[in-house]
Amino acid sequence: METPNAVATAKTNVGTAFLKNNLREYGLLISLVVIMVFFQVMTEGTLFQPLNLTNLILQNSYIIVMALGMLLVIVAGHIDLSVGSVCGFIGAVAAVLMVTYEVHFVWATLICLVLGGVIGAAQGYWVAFHKIPSFIVTLAGMLVFKGLALAVLHGASVGPFPAEFQLLSTGFIPEPFADDEAFHVTSLLAGLAMALILLVSKVRVRAGQVKHGMDSEPFIFFLLKNLVFVAMITAFSYLLASYKGLPNVLIVMLLLMLVYDFVTSKTTVGRRIYALGGNEKAARLSGIKTERLTFYTFINMGVLSALAGLIFAARLNTATPKAGLGFELDVIAACFIGGASASGGVGKVLGAVIGAFIMGVMNNGMSIMGIGIDWQQVIKGLVLLAAVCVDVYNKKK
Repeated sequence: METPNAVATAKTNVGTAFLKNNLREYGLLISLVVIMVFFQVMTEGTLFQPLNLTNLILQNSYIIVMALGMLLVIVAGHIDLSVGSVCGFIGAVAAVLMVTYEVHFVWATLICLVLGGVIGAAQGYWVAFHKIPSFIVTLAGMLVFKGLALAVLHGASVGPFPAEFQLLSTGFIPEPFADDEAFHVTSLLAGLAMALILLVSKVRVRAGQVKHGMDSEPFIFFLLKNLVFVAMITAFSYLLASYKGLPNVLIVMLLLMLVYDFVTSKTTVGRRIYALGGNEKAARLSGIKTERLTFYTFINMGVLSALAGLIFAARLNTATPKAGLGFELDVIAACFIGGASASGGVGKVLGAVIGAFIMGVMNNGMSIMGIGIDWQQVIKGLVLLAAVCVDVYNKKK
C-alpha cells in the first residue's frame, strides 16, 4: 500500500514532467504577463490605460489576422513573404473601388476578399503543384504586389473611405443601456460571457479526457492557466468598457481565433496540415493529397491578408503606397515567438496570438518609453532569435 508521502512524490514527479514537456506553452503565457507588468511599471501605468489598450488592439488587429493564416502555412512547412505587400495592394484596390468608382462598401469588400483568395491560389499553385520553394514564389509576390499597389494608386494616397466601412476598424459594439460617455455595460457583459464560455469549454474538454483515460494536464496547472486567462479577459473587458467598449475588430479577431482553433484541433483538415508539415512523404503515403492541402493553405493566407488589408485601410481611412511595409516580418515573428517550428508540423493558434500580443506590447511599451525605432528593431530581432533558439534547444532534447 502506498504511503501519503509516496503519493505526493508521485504527483510532484508527474507535475514536473508535464511542466517540462509543455514548458514552451506555459512559458509563453508567463512571458506575456511578465512583459505586460514590466511595461506597466516602466510607463508609470500608461500601458493599461483604457485608451492605450484600445489603441493596442487596433494597432495589432491586422497582424493577428494574418498570423492565423501564416501559422497554417508554417505548420505545413512553408513560408509566405508576400503578406505585407498583398495587404497593401488589397487596401489600394479597396480605395479605388470605393472612393474613385463609388462601389458600395459591401460589394467592394467581397471583391477584395475574393481577389485575396485568387492571389493566394496563384502563389500556392506554383508551390504546391510545381514544387517551387515558397520562399522564392512569395518573395517574387512581395515585389509584384508592392509594385501593383503603386500602380493602382498612381503613387498617391486615396481616401477617405465611406463612414460605414471605417466602422470595421474604428467602430465599437453598440451600447443600448447608456450614452456613449457612460460605462459600457454591454461590452463588460460580452467580455464576461467570453470568459465564461472559455472556462466551460476547457472544463468540458478536460472532463472528457479524464473520462476516457487520456493524458491531461495536472489539475493545478489547468486551474491556474485558465484562471489567468479568465482574469485577463475580465480585466481587459472592464477597462475597455470604461472607455468606448469593445472594438468591432476585436469581435472579428475573436471569432477568427475560435474558428481556427477549432479547425486546427478538432477537424480532419487540421490534423492533415500538421501531418503534412511533420513529414510530407509519410503524409502522402497515408493517402493525404498534400499538393491540394498546400494549395488550400495559401488560398486561406491570401483571404486573411486581404481582410487584414481592409482592416488596416479602414483604420487609416486612406490607402497609401507604403501600406503593409514590413508587416510580413511582424507576422512571421509572431508565429515563431508563439511556438511554431521553422521546420513545420508544430504550432498552435493560441501561441500565435500570444506571440502577436508580445510583439504588440513591446512595440507599444517601447514607443511610450521613448525608445527609438532603431533600438526597437534591435530588441525585436533579439527576441525572435531567442524564440528560435529555444525551439532548436527543445528539439535537441
